[in-house]
Amino acid sequence: MDKEQYKQYVKDTAPRSPEVRTLLPAFFVGGLICAIGQAISDLLSLWLKDFEKDQIAALTSAILIFLGALLTGLGVYDKIGKFAGGGSIVPITGFANSIVSPAMEYNREGIFFGVCAKMFTIAGPIIVIGIAVSVLVGIIGMFL
Repeated sequence: MDKEQYKQYVKDTAPRSPEVRTLLPAFFVGGLICAIGQAISDLLSLWLKDFEKDQIAALTSAILIFLGALLTGLGVYDKIGKFAGGGSIVPITGFANSIVSPAMEYNREGIFFGVCAKMFTIAGPIIVIGIAVSVLVGIIGMFL
């Protein structure tokens, strides 16, 4: 079988992805999470008039991370993820979910060998890359 025949074989036998059925929920749920974040930010701006924009942004992020972790702990975020797919993973709440889920899964193995050791199995590489890139950008920024 040559390359072109193989491509045709894959095209004929590969299952079709239900793009509209998966993209629309992802778009709307991701947008809803971001709208909730914006609402939290707006409410904090009204209530905490002495805070600066960066402080409001940090507090909003912390609240969204807490809500993502809480919903994961209650088993709700998994249902949202099953419905929305990538729409629930991309916002910051998905990051909280990626840390809490392995911790809950390995909880039965104990606090150190379970929760502490497995908590960052999914999010660990993201944290390492984020720190490395931020250091690199900081170094580049010093010379510009």
